[in-house]
Amino acid sequence: MSAPEHEVDAPEPKTDPFEGVPPELRTTLERRGFTTLTAVQLAVLKEPSTEQDLRISSQTGSGKTVALGLVLGRAFLEGPPLSRNIDGPRALIIAPTRELATQVAEELTWLLAEIEGLRVEYVVGGTDMRADLRMLRRPPTILVGTPGRMLDHIRSEAVSCKEVHTVALDEADRMLDMGFREDLEAIIEAVPAERRSHLVSATFAGAVKGIANKFQKDALHLEGTQLGQANVDIAHVVQLVDYDQRYEALVNALLLTLGEQVLVFVNKRIGASELAEKLSQDGFAALPFSGDLSQAQRTRTLSAFRNGTIQVLVSTDVAARGIDVPDIGLVVHMTPPQDPDDYTHRSGRTGRAGRQGRSLLLVPPRAQHFVRHLLRSAKVEANWEPVPTPGKVRKTITKNVRRDLHARMDNAAQPDEKTMAYAASILEKRDPALLVATLLQMAEPRLPLEPMSARVIEAEPAREDDGRNAGRRFNRRGPNRGGGYAGKRKFHKRH
Repeated sequence: MSAPEHEVDAPEPKTDPFEGVPPELRTTLERRGFTTLTAVQLAVLKEPSTEQDLRISSQTGSGKTVALGLVLGRAFLEGPPLSRNIDGPRALIIAPTRELATQVAEELTWLLAEIEGLRVEYVVGGTDMRADLRMLRRPPTILVGTPGRMLDHIRSEAVSCKEVHTVALDEADRMLDMGFREDLEAIIEAVPAERRSHLVSATFAGAVKGIANKFQKDALHLEGTQLGQANVDIAHVVQLVDYDQRYEALVNALLLTLGEQVLVFVNKRIGASELAEKLSQDGFAALPFSGDLSQAQRTRTLSAFRNGTIQVLVSTDVAARGIDVPDIGLVVHMTPPQDPDDYTHRSGRTGRAGRQGRSLLLVPPRAQHFVRHLLRSAKVEANWEPVPTPGKVRKTITKNVRRDLHARMDNAAQPDEKTMAYAASILEKRDPALLVATLLQMAEPRLPLEPMSARVIEAEPAREDDGRNAGRRFNRRGPNRGGGYAGKRKFHKRH
């Protein structure tokens, strides 16, 4: 009699994380280290038609540029073979700032590298026009640019729009805020009426919808995350602090994030320079980042921040558009932003690509009800905390060192025999407790500056009408009056 058969559960079928991705794009994604796609990237792949106009929205840092690249890549792969001899670009992508345009071009270059005959270039303000003209003699397949420089080349006929079949506006809301409406409308008028038109943005305000309706035909709205939905990978913290003690609060925050990249927002260019200078004098590796810098300086500064040469980048809102540094651990708002979208874009510089991040908002006591309204409108729940005392900063740093020590011992490979033998010889001659205590002291980081004291301010209870009146006062009086949010006071006034 044969043995009874045992039923074996069939293994669950393995899902392909790159299902629907053309082989050429799958190759470049895997080469880049991708193991999965984000929600917005999956959303564009589910759309079967490459002829449809798209409105792609998702939270900051969720991979919208790669999503746009997947849309473009599929369209080029499904179309006729690309010729190296073309009269002008096949696709135009417009971005609000030099940094974002450069970033978009770099992302598309690696993503579309396996599509034969395809070339990506960019044109941005603040660079040598002659270099642009030399590059444009052999037109690229995809041209990325800022609105002003792109329009200059179109009007001078250095860029022909006759063969353009796709136009994409990246962060159109920012471009409208920055006063580029006329430039955008002029570019749209210059391209063929029969084209694909895509919009990519974290948010779609009313003004954007207006230009979108002129720009697109029967557009399909694809959401990676629901509009206005907060990034769950960001912890939001508010600290109430007197205006003249914001620097103390910032120093303590930086001491608690030593070794991480920190992006600090200020409202004025002069404030960025002053704050970065003060931080540098106090031992922090910091540089300013604003529109006052030449393109070469901006490129060098951003590169230094990206590779970790500097820890702190002090930036204005406009300059920070397009900063895509995946390892930013903390965003600090030295002053409250004017509206929820600005807060979303600012804080979205951290918590990118699934990494955990932290957003710290420094708030003068008189602005706390305005900020509660701001955060509520941004659909953000924040923890209201006092500025940590010097003692708490020191205690937290020590705690972090000891936590990291235990993690290293749990996960580190076994030391080699020579090292173990030397460790044993030390233990024979030294008191073990004294030895460990000495090593713990050595492991404590050398602080660039001692922790600083700030007045402890308790938050007032939340109210039903939080921010309604405060918001009207704030917008009417402007950022440079009353509470002095942008502030002409210098950061080093008291130090």
